[in-house]
Amino acid sequence: MAQHEVEVEVTGGVDTHKDTHTAAAVDSAGRVLGSAQFPASALGYRKLLAWLRSFGTLLMVGVEGTGAYGAGLARYLRECDVTVVEIDRPDRKTRRWQGKSDPVDAEAAARAALAERRTGIPKFRDGRVEALRALRVARRSAVQQRSDVTRQIKNLIVTAPEGVRTMLRHL
Repeated sequence: MAQHEVEVEVTGGVDTHKDTHTAAAVDSAGRVLGSAQFPASALGYRKLLAWLRSFGTLLMVGVEGTGAYGAGLARYLRECDVTVVEIDRPDRKTRRWQGKSDPVDAEAAARAALAERRTGIPKFRDGRVEALRALRVARRSAVQQRSDVTRQIKNLIVTAPEGVRTMLRHL
C-alpha cells in the first residue's frame, strides 16, 4: 500500500431471513460502500465475510436476529474473530418512512452498529445457560402435552357409551 493510501474502516450490517441474508457495508463516515445478498448457509457466511472484508478493515458487524435467523451467521463471525453486535429492528415509524427493503434494512443495521445505537451483545447460545434453556423448553412442552392428553382422555370418558363410562369413571 502506498503512503498516501489509507485503509478504509468498514462496518457491516445484516438483515437476516430464513434462506438469505442481505448485507451492507459502510465506511467510518457512514457512506454506503455496497450491499449484497447471500445464502443463509455456511458457504454464504464465508462469502458474506469475504465480501465485507473486500472493502477494507472490518471493525464490526451489526446483525438483526442473532437469536433466530442470524444465529448461525453470528456464531460464524465470532469464530472468525469479528466483533458482532445485535441490532434491534428499526421502529415502525422509521420503517414506514423509509419503506421495507432488505438492502435498506441492512444499511440501517450497519449505521446503527457504527453509531452504537439500538445495539446489544448477542447471546452465545452455547454452554450451561443454553443447555438449561433447552431443558426448560422441553419441560414446558412436556407439561403442556401431559395436560392436553389428560383433557383428551377425560373428554373421551365423558362421551363414551354408558358401560365404558361406568367402568372408567374412577380414572
